[in-house]
Amino acid sequence: MISIVTWNVNSVRPRLQHLLNFLREQKPDVVLLQETKVENDKFPTMEIEELGYNIALNGQKTYNGVAILSRFVLEDVQNNLPNFADEQARYIEAVVCLKNSALRVASVYVPNGQDLASDKFQYKMEFLDKLRAHANNLLELDEILVLGGDYNVAPEAGDVFDPQGLAGNICFHPREREKLRSILYLGLYDAWRAKHPHQHAYSWWDYRGNSFAQDKGLRIDHLLLSAKALDVMHDCEIIRTERERDTPSDHAPVTVWLE
Repeated sequence: MISIVTWNVNSVRPRLQHLLNFLREQKPDVVLLQETKVENDKFPTMEIEELGYNIALNGQKTYNGVAILSRFVLEDVQNNLPNFADEQARYIEAVVCLKNSALRVASVYVPNGQDLASDKFQYKMEFLDKLRAHANNLLELDEILVLGGDYNVAPEAGDVFDPQGLAGNICFHPREREKLRSILYLGLYDAWRAKHPHQHAYSWWDYRGNSFAQDKGLRIDHLLLSAKALDVMHDCEIIRTERERDTPSDHAPVTVWLE
C-alpha cells in the first residue's frame, strides 16, 4: 500500500512543526505540497530529509510554491506547465520510483482568480486550459498518474456549504467548474468523490467567521487519478484533524491509498 497526500500548507515555515508531526504520525509515502511560500534555498530541506524524504522543489518568495516529498527516489522532475509562460511557481511533476513499478505525480496550485472581472480570473482560466492540455499528454503515457493539489474549484453542489449563496462566486463559478469537468472528462477521476459518491465534506475553511467550527467550507483540494490509479485505489480521506490544530493551515490534507 502506498499513500499519497495533497496539502496546501499555507506557508511551510510557520507550519513546519505541523508538517513534521504529520510526517512522523501519518508516515505518508508521497506528499504534494502547495503554497510553500518560500524560495528553494530557504525551504526546510534538512528537517524533512531527516525523516527519510526525498524532495523536489519549485519555490517562490512570499507567494505560491509547490513541492513533492517522497520516501522513494524521484526522477524526471519538471517545474511549471509546458508551453505556458508563467512566472508563478504553481506546478511540479515527478516520477516516483517504486520497487517494482513507478507512478507519476504532480503538485498543482491553481490560481484563486480573486475577482470575476479581473485579469486574475482570466489567468485562472488559462492555467486550467494549459493544465488540461498537459494532463491529456500525460494520459497518453498510460501510467499510474496522480495529479494532486489545491484546484480552487469546488466541482459539485455537495462540495460547498451553501450552493445557492455561493453560486457564481470564485471557486464555485460555472466557468471554473466547466474547466475542471473538462479535465476530468479526459479520463481522470476525483479520488475522494469516487470513494464517497454521496458524502458532503470539505477541505478548506475560511479563517474568518468561525467557519471551521460551523463547518462552512469548500472541497477544493483534489487528487485526480488516471484509470490505472483508480483501479488500485483502496481509500481516500480528508484529514480534518489537521485543521483543528492551533495556527493551522486553512486547508486539510487529503490522502489516497493505492494498493
